[in-house]
Amino acid sequence: MAKRRASGEGSIRKRSDGRWEGRYVAGHDANGKPIRKNVLGKTQTEARDKLKRAIAEAEMLDVGKADEYTVGAWVELWYELYSKPNIRESTQRYYRRFIDRHVIPMLGNVKLSKLTARQIQKMYNDVRQHGRIRECQKEKNPGMSDSYVHGLHMMMHNCLNRAVKEHLILRNPTEDCIPPKVQRKEMKVLRIEDVGAYLKAAEEYGVLPMFFLELSTGLRKGELTALLWEDVDVEAKTISVNKQAVGVKGGGVKIARPKTETSVRRVSISQEALNHLLAEHAKHPDSPYLFASPRTGEMYHPDSIVNLHRKILKKAGLEPVRLHDLRHTFATLALQNGVDIKTVSGMLGHYDAGFTLRTYTHATDRMQEQAAATMGNLISQAM
Repeated sequence: MAKRRASGEGSIRKRSDGRWEGRYVAGHDANGKPIRKNVLGKTQTEARDKLKRAIAEAEMLDVGKADEYTVGAWVELWYELYSKPNIRESTQRYYRRFIDRHVIPMLGNVKLSKLTARQIQKMYNDVRQHGRIRECQKEKNPGMSDSYVHGLHMMMHNCLNRAVKEHLILRNPTEDCIPPKVQRKEMKVLRIEDVGAYLKAAEEYGVLPMFFLELSTGLRKGELTALLWEDVDVEAKTISVNKQAVGVKGGGVKIARPKTETSVRRVSISQEALNHLLAEHAKHPDSPYLFASPRTGEMYHPDSIVNLHRKILKKAGLEPVRLHDLRHTFATLALQNGVDIKTVSGMLGHYDAGFTLRTYTHATDRMQEQAAATMGNLISQAM
């Protein structure tokens, strides 16, 4: 006979097979009908303990809603409602690829409430080993990169965090997964002795003002191409960075907010940089763009200046570095020549100086060496 308990505490009975069973109401479905569940134990004490835990968990969960969702249904809802409106278009494309190629095919039919860390980990491992779709790419390298899988992990983590907040699951199973560590690529910069050759080649291509500004401010490529003439304050010798150009599917460009709120900033420029910008504006005084493409008269596509950068390197006979490495070049040279870390961080649009410090450890190491030598000389003289 079942042992009666107070309302909401469930009931316990001994089954014919000798085990003890605890029954409880876990919630109510969409029609208001109770959702009844049970736990089993070898002893009455074990069943009672399990029953207490199950009831406590049920009180934390919206059981009626939790059972409605599969992983596929939840990730689609999360993407459209919470994620897509708040991320950049390039990130949207990545997330859509993660969902369509991996999450739905591998986990889509799993009940959200039953999803385990092992299932997610298996998906990560499968994608890492043979996640490529195109046959021509599979032959050379069937697996996706560590950074790709890490991006998939971050999306799943955010998606399931939302499920926890909405009481659909008790905890986020990605917390127990081990995503691959992303190996940071070695940072490359233009050596100071190569900057002259680089800028001379840029001048021969007719784009010296653009790349002079890049090397002296460290703007992101989208920020650089989105600049308008009205963003230049000639008297104050500053430029206002308040937007970025973003490539969209199909080859077009759209204007968006900068990467982060701290990326909206006013950056001081040198008189030399200003002179170059004045000369550039004189070439197309009726254009609103600071750098207008000579081919279209419109704003440069961000990928176009990447191609220009490669041509400049080749013409100058320099080793390949990414366009983004010009940003690193600016930061490294500034730090090594006495500009303080907070100023460099502000010019780059980083969210705090600590991030800048961690990113440019190689530059600050040299600064520490110089500081140590300076202090050693100072103390020696005092002796």
